[in-house]
Amino acid sequence: MSQVFDYDLIIIGAGVGGHGAALHAVKRGLKTAIVEAGDMGGTCVNRGCIPSKALLAASGRVREFQDAHHLHSLGIQLGSVGFERQGIADHAKNLVNKIQGDLTGSLTRLKVDIIKGWGRLAGEQKVVVAMAEGDGQSEDHRTFTAQDIILAPGSIPFVPPGIEIDGETVFTSDEAIKLAWLPKWVAIIGSGYIGLEFCDIYTALGSEVTIIEALDKIMPTFDPDIARVAERVLIAPRDVETRAGVIAKTVKPGNPVVIELADPKTKEVVDVLEVDACLVATGRIPATKNLGLESVGVETDRRGFLPVDEHMAVLRDGQPVPHLWAIGDANGKMMLAHTASAQGVVTVDNICGEARTVNYRSIPAAAFTHPEVSFVGLTEPAAKELAEQEGFAIATVKTYFKGNSKALAEGESDGLAKVIYRQDTGEILGAHILGLHASDLIQEAANAIAQGHSVTELSYCVHTHPTLSEVLDEAFKRAVVQA
Repeated sequence: MSQVFDYDLIIIGAGVGGHGAALHAVKRGLKTAIVEAGDMGGTCVNRGCIPSKALLAASGRVREFQDAHHLHSLGIQLGSVGFERQGIADHAKNLVNKIQGDLTGSLTRLKVDIIKGWGRLAGEQKVVVAMAEGDGQSEDHRTFTAQDIILAPGSIPFVPPGIEIDGETVFTSDEAIKLAWLPKWVAIIGSGYIGLEFCDIYTALGSEVTIIEALDKIMPTFDPDIARVAERVLIAPRDVETRAGVIAKTVKPGNPVVIELADPKTKEVVDVLEVDACLVATGRIPATKNLGLESVGVETDRRGFLPVDEHMAVLRDGQPVPHLWAIGDANGKMMLAHTASAQGVVTVDNICGEARTVNYRSIPAAAFTHPEVSFVGLTEPAAKELAEQEGFAIATVKTYFKGNSKALAEGESDGLAKVIYRQDTGEILGAHILGLHASDLIQEAANAIAQGHSVTELSYCVHTHPTLSEVLDEAFKRAVVQA
C-alpha cells in the first residue's frame, strides 16, 4: 500500500457487486473500505433476489399443496390448505436479516472498513462521505483518499411518467416484497422477470392478476418459443388476464386504483381499469445521481448509466479515467446481481495489473416462477441477426420435459429446452429452458459457452440417469444427429 493514500481501494456501494469486489480485494492484498448509506447488501439482499425467492418458495408450496389433481396423480390426498400472509412475509424478512448479517460479518472478519454514510467523489482518488450519526439526523463530512475507487451504487425502480406511487395501492417491487397485503385484483405493469415472478406469487395466494405490456406481446425479451410455452403454462391456466400493446398512460392510487390504458403510438386512451392495487414492474434505472461525477468530469448517458470500457474503467470523453471504475447496474452492461459480482472480481484483478474482461454471453439469468424460466446467450432472433452480420448459418434444437423420466416421476413434465448453435462449428450461441429447476439446469450450457465447447463435445458427456439434466443431454445429442 502506498503511504500517500488512506486505502488501496474504496468501494462506494455495498450491494452484491461491491461486496464481491471487497472480498476479492482483500484476497489480493488491498487495504479496502466500503461505503454504504443504506442497508448492507443493496437491492439484491434487501429488496430483490433474496426476499423475492423466499416469497416464491412459500407461495409455490401453497400452489403445489392446493393442486389436488397433481397430488392425486401421485397418490396423495390433502385436506384444506391454508396460509398466513404475515408468516410468509416474515419468512422473507427473516431471510433478509440473516443474509444481511452474514454479508456484514464476512466483511468484518476480513477487516474491510465499513463506512456508513453517503459517499461521493470529491476529485480524482478522493471520496467525501456524509457520515450518518447515531440519531440518524445530524451528519458530518469526512474525506478519504484511495489509490483506486469503484463505483457500485446499484439501481432503483423505474416509474414511467403519469404513474403516481403511494407505496400502498400503487407500488414498485421495493414495497411489494414486504407483502403487506394481498389485493383481490392487482394489475402488474411489465412482463419481465419482476412482473412474472410477482404474478406467480399473487396468483398462488389467491389474487387475480392483469398484466399490462407496452409491446405487442407478453414476455417480449424472451426467446419466442419460450414465451409461447410460458404463456400456455404460466398464464393461461391461472387467473391472469393479459393486455399487450397498450401503455399505462396514467395510474392514480386509491380505492380503486384507476389505470388509463392508451395506444403506445397515439397516446389515446383506449380503456380504463379499476383495480385494487397496481405493481409497477417497468424495469430499473441506475442510481448514479449525487455521486460527485462532475468533480472528475464524467457524464452519464441519457439513461443515467456510467460509460465504461471492457475492463470496467469509467470513461471520460471516450478515454479511461485513471483509477476510477464502475460495476453492476450502474454501468448497465447486464443488470443482474451475479453480473455485478463478476464485474467486481474482474475489476479488482484489473486494478492489480491483470487484463481481464467479462464474457456476458456466458452469464445465465432466470425467472423463478413455477415452473422456472432460464436462459444464457442469444435468443434465436438475435442469433440470426449475428449470423447475417458475420456470414454463418445457425441451427436450433428442442427437447421436451414430457420425454424426461425424472420430470415424469415428479409429475412436472411441462417445459422444453432449446439450444441455438452454429452449423459450421457447433458453437453454442444460446440456450433457453422452461421447466422444473430450469435455473439450475442452465448452468451447464453457461459453462459450455464460457469454455467454448461445441455441441459435439457436449454430446459425449455422460449425464446421471434419471435426472432433469438429460433434457440438455438429449438436446446436444439431437444437434449432432441433426448436423
